[in-house]
Amino acid sequence: MAYIMSLLLLGLVLGLAAVASNPSPYFAALGLVVVAGMGCGVLVGHGGPFLSLVLFLIYLGGMLVVFAYSAALAAEPYPESWGSRPVALYMLMYVLGVGVASSMFWAGWYEYSWGPADEMSDFYVFRSDVGGVAVMYSAGGGVLVIGAWVLLLTLFVVLELTRGLSRGALRAV
Repeated sequence: MAYIMSLLLLGLVLGLAAVASNPSPYFAALGLVVVAGMGCGVLVGHGGPFLSLVLFLIYLGGMLVVFAYSAALAAEPYPESWGSRPVALYMLMYVLGVGVASSMFWAGWYEYSWGPADEMSDFYVFRSDVGGVAVMYSAGGGVLVIGAWVLLLTLFVVLELTRGLSRGALRAV
């Protein structure tokens, strides 16, 4: 299990470096999907499969649609890929920076402390992630409604910003 978690965390860091290296929006969308998948895999490894599934579906269903719409309006004739020199240099600098930062804290990390949230599952009535969902809907209902309103407002802001001077849904690029 420690090897799988190490592989997922390595994929998460490499995916974040790939997104932060500022490639074309097309390649950045692929990097964001990889990062979301790796992050949800880390959540599954720690005992939260329901939370992981909900986060992955919300991410792919909501935010990626807005990102794809924005990327379609910002089409580039010659997009920068991860193989181009400036993007590869930025990615190398980010990976080296993460390596230096992690080497400073290396002595305090132990792979045997990566236990799942449900270690004593024989004594549980509910799983930890399902119980958290129940609390989110009961005690945090107001925050949930505010979050949905903020996401809807963000959608309209992004669509208005990418509309430009044209009046239709699509514009000539």
